[in-house]
Amino acid sequence: MSRLGEVTSLDRQKLDLARPEEIRRAIRSFRPALIVNAAAYTAVDKAESEQASARAVNAEAPAVMAQEAKKIGACLVHYSTDYVFDGLKTAPYNEEDQTNPQNVYGKTKLEGENAIFDSGVPHLIFRTAWVYATEGRNFLLSILRLATQREELKIVCDQTGAPTWSREIAEATTQILSKVWVRIDGPPSLSGVSGIYHMTAGGETTWFDFAKAVLEKGWRWKQARHGLQQRPATSP
Repeated sequence: MSRLGEVTSLDRQKLDLARPEEIRRAIRSFRPALIVNAAAYTAVDKAESEQASARAVNAEAPAVMAQEAKKIGACLVHYSTDYVFDGLKTAPYNEEDQTNPQNVYGKTKLEGENAIFDSGVPHLIFRTAWVYATEGRNFLLSILRLATQREELKIVCDQTGAPTWSREIAEATTQILSKVWVRIDGPPSLSGVSGIYHMTAGGETTWFDFAKAVLEKGWRWKQARHGLQQRPATSP
């Protein structure tokens, strides 16, 4: 992202997204030309019992960012999720498909999308899915951790998606911004391309086959050392 200009990165210790006033204060202080919100409350199951926290980070925080960005003439890039859909479609979702979130996480992420749109701020919303990384909490690291703790792993085999590396999301975002964040008689703007876009890796696989690949492709553990058993997502 630095190739687009000076970058100021704020982690949770420097900016708590559950505190709207901190968001407002940070934006008014830094006065950025572009805000990239890569943070979210992503504990899908836990969100059911922590609805207020999930809504604060996933819905209310993006709304405040959008409002403040609009006031200073900034643009906003925000990441959303496939959980805004119900998962019943048997083909890949496109941007025009009807949203129908089935849990608190999906509902709050959709509320965040709508708040950004309603604000009128120039924006790019990238919906992504099956994100993995070499740090934090994600499927890849969970499989590597569990492979050292259990003799057998039970992984669902009837859900299909495209595992997407967080670094690739960052690179794709930078490449897109380098092409569309243009300056026309004023500060750079996204006004001509504002909207929602889907961003994932190509191809498709199941959680079972992804786990199998993680264990087979040199991630320090071999599948031969661990039992790996398929099970449907609907199994008890």
